[in-house]
Amino acid sequence: MSDDDAPENEKDDTPKNEKDDTPAEEPQRRAAAQRDGGGPQTFQGLANLRQAMAVARPAPSAAVPATMASVPEDVQPKRDELGRSYATGKRKNAVARVWIKPGNGKIEVNGRDSPVYFARPVLRMLLNQPFVVTDRLGQFDVWCTVKGGGLSGQAGAVRHGISRALIFYEPGLRPILKHGGFVTRDSRVVERKKYGKAKARRSFQFSKR
Repeated sequence: MSDDDAPENEKDDTPKNEKDDTPAEEPQRRAAAQRDGGGPQTFQGLANLRQAMAVARPAPSAAVPATMASVPEDVQPKRDELGRSYATGKRKNAVARVWIKPGNGKIEVNGRDSPVYFARPVLRMLLNQPFVVTDRLGQFDVWCTVKGGGLSGQAGAVRHGISRALIFYEPGLRPILKHGGFVTRDSRVVERKKYGKAKARRSFQFSKR
């Protein structure tokens, strides 16, 4: 049997399949082609997706002013004759006196460097948070004295003092620090002991006899 005598269904197998594709099956065929190695189509699809997300996403600059209060223009920086700004910070039972001035990022606490006084990395991270949020990391030197409480409370007091001192030095930073919660004094303190209790709420061990 020659090729001309072959059945028509064998010769027109491929074109017939292409003709029978309905519009509903078209997305499925494209998805299968992408899974089988359709590299350019995949990248094109990702580009279209990113473009659609960029169009749908609201502009970030329009949302920031709505959540942050503006600073009055007549607010002037508070600096002493040495170019420093002073502020007091508090946390738990600790009180910190903080002075800041332009420098290279050195922090001195009670006459010692911060890595020596605050050996735990998480406490040193607390000190740098106001500078990181305001994009002023490594631009100010800090000298402070702190007393009362433990190391955790003292680190929080120094952070509170640094935040307030930054506002006194550069009033335009207040909306950012206020939005981040660095200006508010944390009012959480140890609950007082009650009579008839071992601590604030801890009861003594019960003895049946």
